[in-house]
Amino acid sequence: METNLVAAILVLIFSGQASAQMKIFEPALSPRIANYDLEVKLDGKRRIVTGKETLFWQNQSKDTITELQFHLYPNAFRNNHSSFMKESRMRMKEKPLSDKELGFIEVASLKLGSGEDLTGKMEFIHPDDGNAEDKTVLRVLLPKPLLPGAAITVNLEFVNKLPEPAIARSGSKGDYFFVSQWFPKIGVWENGKWNCHQYHSNTEFFADFGVYNVKMTVPEKNLVGATGLEVSKTKNGDGTATHFYHAEDVHDFVWTTSPDFVEFTAKANNVEIRVLVQREHRPQGKRHIEAARLGIEYFEKWYGKYPYPNLTVVDPAKGAGGTGGMEYPTLITAGTLVGMPKGVRGLEMVIIHEFGHNFWYGLVASNEFEDSWLDEGINTYSEIQIMHDLYGAKGSFVDWMGIKVDDLQTRRYGYIRTPDADPIVKNAWQYYSGSSYGSMSYDKPAMMMITLENYLGTETMRKVMSGYFERWEFKHPKSKDFVAAANEVSGQNLDWFFNQALYSNAILDYSVTRASTKEVAPGEGYDFTASVSDPDAAEKKKSEPAQLKKDQTRKMYLTEVWVRRLGDFTFPVEIEVVFENGEKLREKWDGKDLWKKYQYLKPAKLVKATVDPDQKVMLDLNWKNNQKTVKQQEKDEGKKGGYGPMIKFALDPQ
Repeated sequence: METNLVAAILVLIFSGQASAQMKIFEPALSPRIANYDLEVKLDGKRRIVTGKETLFWQNQSKDTITELQFHLYPNAFRNNHSSFMKESRMRMKEKPLSDKELGFIEVASLKLGSGEDLTGKMEFIHPDDGNAEDKTVLRVLLPKPLLPGAAITVNLEFVNKLPEPAIARSGSKGDYFFVSQWFPKIGVWENGKWNCHQYHSNTEFFADFGVYNVKMTVPEKNLVGATGLEVSKTKNGDGTATHFYHAEDVHDFVWTTSPDFVEFTAKANNVEIRVLVQREHRPQGKRHIEAARLGIEYFEKWYGKYPYPNLTVVDPAKGAGGTGGMEYPTLITAGTLVGMPKGVRGLEMVIIHEFGHNFWYGLVASNEFEDSWLDEGINTYSEIQIMHDLYGAKGSFVDWMGIKVDDLQTRRYGYIRTPDADPIVKNAWQYYSGSSYGSMSYDKPAMMMITLENYLGTETMRKVMSGYFERWEFKHPKSKDFVAAANEVSGQNLDWFFNQALYSNAILDYSVTRASTKEVAPGEGYDFTASVSDPDAAEKKKSEPAQLKKDQTRKMYLTEVWVRRLGDFTFPVEIEVVFENGEKLREKWDGKDLWKKYQYLKPAKLVKATVDPDQKVMLDLNWKNNQKTVKQQEKDEGKKGGYGPMIKFALDPQ
């Protein structure tokens, strides 16, 4: 990357400008289908960004294309009737947006590089829901078809008004501006059509890789953070300065500016870290740096190389929390509070999580509209594992004043709260509810991945993850591609697991329904020398007559353990049986039948039986029914009354 950047800068010095069309950025890491030159100016008082855009787009498919489609994400906040606002049911705010708070984007001009003015041919379309009030997707018909392998240049002029306060990742608060999803962004051509969905309440983004050259004019006193690297800063003599940033092999560009940022810098694994925190959060600057360093080191150790030379971490302004906890190529946002104790690790968790998106969203670049779990779920799994590795399992999220909260358990709670309203694989805007979207995109996939890791083993699972990353870096995988990678790398056909976990809403729930033990005497028809756990007992009694005599006189107990599958999801489980003398048995059950019964004849009473004693099966919905003690069994049966009290009640309920 460094060599490419030096070459680009040399060209800039001599030419005075950069163009996405120029063939100077080789070798490419990605297909570089969508390349942008952008020049924008911020009017802070009016919250207006005016811009010029040159898009250089290549048709790398075998199809002939007759139209272009663009995302206009800021129009989600154009009115209170957009699909985003209707679907959210004002969950972002208690009241509808006022006229002063609204944001929008207007495309003032759209012309081809060949000279045709297509401004009058632009139209809004609504491919997902037919909502005529939604103006987040723009279509324009081409004057002539774009043939396979051909390229097209599109010149646009636009105006973007930022919402305030910041809403859903973008907006402003005072002198703080966070400008995301802010320019007309072309959709992705795949499978013979445009993949260009509307902006929904429960969807994020999907775009092709390319090269970005962006010039941003802002107040001279402001600091700027953006995707990529800063090439130059030019003072304009009017109280403004123009910052020029260059980014290669990314599929988005975001920027932020404020006079109140305080800068911290460091380095990890040859990656330059830059943190921009609010002045009141200056004491936490080093915490931001350390969390970013740990994220970089862990992801590179476990999954693969982070190919970019830098990472910027942004701390949003007070009142602009809507821009926090979000990911963009080479730039992430966090969020903190004044005086946050070190034992409350929300800051660390968010930074590790958001950096992880630079792998599963930034580099693998799956479709978050249609396969949100491939980014959010896998990244949540990664976050949990790293937090556990760093801080231990008991208090990985909070370990403060005797309070311990585990990151894994908070995620598991999200899954348990809404476990089966939808399958995991579903269009993100079509989940039953926001809660179901959260569970199916973040929490349940994370539980699925940990369950799979415990089934395959940590070493094999790491190979699966690094193999998937290596195979699909700078591409657009789908759910089936992850399954194929897991099958190949693990050497197992895991379709049985993924078909249930990804494509159905089947519940996984195993329970111990009976754990009983009773003393039995010789002559009751039991062979005291036989045991399920001791298949060689018959041979032993031939060679050990003294022991045989002893077995016939000592107390013996018949133990029964019944386990049931209460859900439709079948999965192999272990059952641990514990006896009063300390003996422990482990049974393995494939979990396919509705139930399984175990019997033991032992010289000791049963204490308890547990399904999944090591809690490896995170998808098991109800851990409360996984264990039963003999005391619980006797209580259930009426304090050693067996079924007598139940029968008596049935015959004479009075």
